[in-house]
Amino acid sequence: MLAALGLLAFGGAEAVAPNNTPALMLANVYRPGIDLGAYWLSEKYDGVRGFWDGRRLLTRGGTEIQAPAWFTQGWPDEPMDGELWVGRGQFEETVSTVRQQTPDDAAWRRIRFMVFDLPAHAGVFSERILAYRALLQAMGQPWVMAVPQERVSSHEALGHRLDQMVRSGGEGLMLHRGDSLYRAVRSDDLLKVKTHEDAEAQVLGAVPGKGKYAGAMGALLVQSPDGRRFRIGSGFSDALRQRPPQVGTWVTYRYRGLHDSGLPRFATFLRIRSDADLSAPVGAQTPALR
Repeated sequence: MLAALGLLAFGGAEAVAPNNTPALMLANVYRPGIDLGAYWLSEKYDGVRGFWDGRRLLTRGGTEIQAPAWFTQGWPDEPMDGELWVGRGQFEETVSTVRQQTPDDAAWRRIRFMVFDLPAHAGVFSERILAYRALLQAMGQPWVMAVPQERVSSHEALGHRLDQMVRSGGEGLMLHRGDSLYRAVRSDDLLKVKTHEDAEAQVLGAVPGKGKYAGAMGALLVQSPDGRRFRIGSGFSDALRQRPPQVGTWVTYRYRGLHDSGLPRFATFLRIRSDADLSAPVGAQTPALR
């Protein structure tokens, strides 16, 4: 039944859906009042999600990443879920490196694969933490690192930890329920903790700019996964205004709550979604400014 829905329950099952798209565990947004004692806390890395299926390194969209041979040499048959990451505030460098069809060896020397889960392991997350630590220690590759996990005592302590992370240049935090199995669904087993809300939408076209943006893009017309259409008019660099993301590209945006209509308030462009960026270069089939 799960396979028919495009979802896979792991614990020994296949780790990639039939269409080659990894069946990944996805996060809901943290809200006060949850039982923090049930969760492990880690950094939310601002990189490109990478899924090792035992043979290939894939994006969350199923695109094979062309890493240098040495980068994945000796990796196990065991699937690994993680983040390809250069460092805090280095998202663009990470994407630029990972998207290359001919890998830049020197650039890949700066990439680390931050492993935070073992999708095919049958145990709960608290057990999987021990398992991925042991696996990576046995691998002994300094560019493959186990994501540290810690406990947090209270919502106030979580807030302080988030403030520290943001001041240090981090994107946010993740909460992972210790007694959860790896399920390829979006649920409260995994929660993202950030100072702002974000979501994703697909580009439908570009709206021509006026005034200082005359001759360039003024806003993107986008559509949310539930079919709602709206515009994103801020957060763009001058370069992106001249060469907007192509039609069909998925973008991530920030917002501050919702209007009564359900549309996001103060939607601001954040970035092109990392796996979309790998398969669709910016500027290709640029939407007409009409």
